[in-house]
Amino acid sequence: MKKSILIYTFCLLALNVMFGQSNAELIDEQILRLYEDLRVADVSDGMDMAGLRDVGLMAPSIEPLWKDIEKFSHRFCGIAVTARYVPTNKRVSSNMSPEEFRKWEGNWYGNISTEPFKEHLKKGSVIVIDNEGDGDTGSTGSANILIWQKLGAVGLVSAGGVRDTDEIIKQGNPVYMDLSRRGRGIRPGRNEIESVQKPVVVGGVLVSPGDVIVADGDGVIVVPRSEAKFVAEMAHEIMNRDKAARAGLFKELGIESDFTVE
Repeated sequence: MKKSILIYTFCLLALNVMFGQSNAELIDEQILRLYEDLRVADVSDGMDMAGLRDVGLMAPSIEPLWKDIEKFSHRFCGIAVTARYVPTNKRVSSNMSPEEFRKWEGNWYGNISTEPFKEHLKKGSVIVIDNEGDGDTGSTGSANILIWQKLGAVGLVSAGGVRDTDEIIKQGNPVYMDLSRRGRGIRPGRNEIESVQKPVVVGGVLVSPGDVIVADGDGVIVVPRSEAKFVAEMAHEIMNRDKAARAGLFKELGIESDFTVE
């Protein structure tokens, strides 16, 4: 019990120190600690208190590919790394031998539809891909998402363009996307990289590199980096009040306490 109290006290002190700093002083790791355990709903309320009403909430069409109701492992918070893919207008030959096709495909992946955002990935990164309008294109698959995870990415938010969804679900890679726009074709001949670490729009929301991304069963919210500290402070107050109220109701109703109220 004493150990738990000490840990709780230390966390409060750490939060107080961080809340006393400006957004410019906070590094990614500090911001991620501020947003630990916060829900989209809490953050949305915090945005309201910051004067950012109806700002940052992605369209409901951007939803989780899968949900883990036991441990909530589909949830994440992280720092945005952005990329934009656009439909190609390059002509593609329809008369290639298998050998010619493999060479052409390799060149396309290597020089036209590349993944230069990988060099920006680190622990706590969230990849945000704007691939609106590139049709039935699988910009993300079961293999490259594992590579991104290996580099530190905790999740993906995409306008669509995700293939191998069965494998991605089985692998446990958190993905939020427009399920009606999932792509199945390979990228070569269909899209090309347009920009990396530039502002993008996904789910009707502007996302800049370094913004805070929070995702759970309610969807995705984007917090501008400049507002991250204040929004987190307000969101924690809201979350703690909600937990206390629900814990009381659990007790009255005879429901066993769980991690959502502790």
